Amino acid sequence: MLQSFNPKNEKILISINGVLYPRQEARVSVFDSVVQGGDAVWEGLRLYKGRIFHLEEHLDRLFDSAHALAFQQVPGRDFVKKSISETLEANGMDDGVHIRLTLTRGEKITSGMDPRLNQSGCTLIVLAEWKPPVFPEEITLITSAIRRNGPAFLDSKVHHNNLLNNILAKIEANYAGADGAVMLDENGFVAEANDVNLFFIRNRVVYTPLPHACLPGITRKTVLDICRNYEIPFEERNLSLTEFYTADEVFVTGTMGELTKVGAIDGRKIVNKAGSSLLKVLQVYYWDLTGEEGRKGEGWRVKSEE
Repeated sequence: MLQSFNPKNEKILISINGVLYPRQEARVSVFDSVVQGGDAVWEGLRLYKGRIFHLEEHLDRLFDSAHALAFQQVPGRDFVKKSISETLEANGMDDGVHIRLTLTRGEKITSGMDPRLNQSGCTLIVLAEWKPPVFPEEITLITSAIRRNGPAFLDSKVHHNNLLNNILAKIEANYAGADGAVMLDENGFVAEANDVNLFFIRNRVVYTPLPHACLPGITRKTVLDICRNYEIPFEERNLSLTEFYTADEVFVTGTMGELTKVGAIDGRKIVNKAGSSLLKVLQVYYWDLTGEEGRKGEGWRVKSEE
């Protein structure tokens, strides 16, 4: 799970407000809101064979998050798309790329919390790196003591850069020798993992927590759409840790790792009593949508909707 430096990224160009800078020269001001208070929103995008998967959905969420936080002088959708396109073209990128798209409230006239100090508009950062899915084939999880924010605190529907509770959960996982951490909501139900959404499968039914205290991720939505399109039963409801412990299969979803199997949670091995893997079927349907035909493996031939 620990990423390593890819030498291909040593000389990448990074876009800040539409201007391209070499990696070592790309900077934002010390007065920028992302430095002053983590006051920014972001998206993780993945490029498959010249196509950014679910680009419009990601931009919708970016602009919705910025609107919820009352950002002013937000760049237009066309400008954001143009900045992404120019960054990819300048770096010669067309596949195997992850894009970190960040929109901050912008630079302040002096340090302070008040958004009225932001008078020059937002800062847009397009960071594209050569980075295939970073998760291994199977991961392990522990349960964190850190609870996931609910709407009563800091609404998880805002895809913001203030990630300290997630980072603290990841630190717990690191010390425990696990790959990630399950985060519960304020009532003790499973919310999500520290950086991905959670699913389990039992008796050929797919389950995932209600998005009360989790980010309703775009990969999560894609899995639910696959279930609808291929008539795979699924439920969204409050789920306990015990239900995950005793599931046939558990998996996580996210742009960085796509659909990844969970082998154990809190030392409880996930034992597939069904005899066959529905997760593998879901993975193949997902790769159909991304165009990753070569990742299906022998024996997997599923009709694509595209």
